[in-house]
Amino acid sequence: MSKIPVYFMPGLAASSSIFERIKLPEDVFETILLEWEIPLDNESLADYAKRITQKITHPNPVLIGVSFGGILVQEMAKYADTRKVIIISSVKTNIEFPKRMKMAKTAKAYKLIPTTLVANIESLSTFSFGKTINQRLKLYEKFLCVRDKRYLDWAIEQIILWQRTIADENVVHIHGDADDVFPIKNIHNCRVVKGGTHIMILTKYKWLNENLPRIILE
Repeated sequence: MSKIPVYFMPGLAASSSIFERIKLPEDVFETILLEWEIPLDNESLADYAKRITQKITHPNPVLIGVSFGGILVQEMAKYADTRKVIIISSVKTNIEFPKRMKMAKTAKAYKLIPTTLVANIESLSTFSFGKTINQRLKLYEKFLCVRDKRYLDWAIEQIILWQRTIADENVVHIHGDADDVFPIKNIHNCRVVKGGTHIMILTKYKWLNENLPRIILE
């Protein structure tokens, strides 16, 4: 029996190393990790999704995306016959965005986000105080690998201006009830992970390792 190919797409600016704790049974699944690429000049999200889809080399893959990666795999599914699309800590439509993101769209405030700061996380650590913040920055330093300003500006704009208003009912949505980026109160029709934050791909990996195989095979 051939293995089920499962493609993983990380979150905004993150490397595929965020999936290092996710272990699917190797006798059933083949895990393939995707990475972000720098967008071309004026590249739309649809065109970007089409370009990343070309990296899929298996028929009927499972696509799993985290956060912005969840938005991307939903767009990629337009260009590939998928077995299943699973999103984690993400949204199915722009209706599930929190109010602040909707306001950012109206006011075009997303253009004011200082992405150069994100691009240089090391310099942020000199401004931070307290153990928790520094620990979080160390996490970011390890997993946020795409520091290119063009990518960051493009990605933030693609998220805020995402056009989808009708959810694909076939998309499986896994979401934490303590997500501070996409609060659970705005999310409809999802499988709730108790205590799951926006980075639960790192913190709730045991739940995911236990449940993902069954969810994929459903």
